[in-house]
Amino acid sequence: MVDVPLLLAFVLAASILTLTPGVDTAMVLRATTMDGRRPAVMAALGIALGCLAWGAAAAFGLGALLHASETAYTVVKWLGAAYLVWGGVKLLAAPRVALDSDASDSASHRGATAFWRGLLTNLLNPKVGIFYVTFLPQFIPSNANVAVYSFFLACCHVALTLLRFAALIAVTAPLRCSVPQ
Repeated sequence: MVDVPLLLAFVLAASILTLTPGVDTAMVLRATTMDGRRPAVMAALGIALGCLAWGAAAAFGLGALLHASETAYTVVKWLGAAYLVWGGVKLLAAPRVALDSDASDSASHRGATAFWRGLLTNLLNPKVGIFYVTFLPQFIPSNANVAVYSFFLACCHVALTLLRFAALIAVTAPLRCSVPQ
């Protein structure tokens, strides 16, 4: 059963957190200004899917495991660090030579790259799981199925995130970089 005042409190708190800029915001803004709307939407969808995966994991116990097990948390943290190092090495090995996207990259390739970048950035960030484990329980009514309601709240958070990203993309798309060749 839904406790409306508790749900509204969650929506308010989650909205404030969603509006706080971070890595996800930077990824969407970068994709919008450098590659256009479609890659930005794909990045947002990848980020959302990563959040949903962590929401499901937190709802069904994996997030609690990360919270309780320093080893599990460290493994996921090192995987995330390895992903960031890999991305940095790729940039050092083949730096961009211009601000605009490579003309040989198709829009679908840029979209797929943005999607995977958004997804992996969230999946390899154990802080997202810890956030769900620590934030969601305070908004779960006492008579609710904890796993189902936790996932419901994670879905609400993702919906708010996608709304914010849609607004960011709409506002920033006109600022897209276009460097004359």
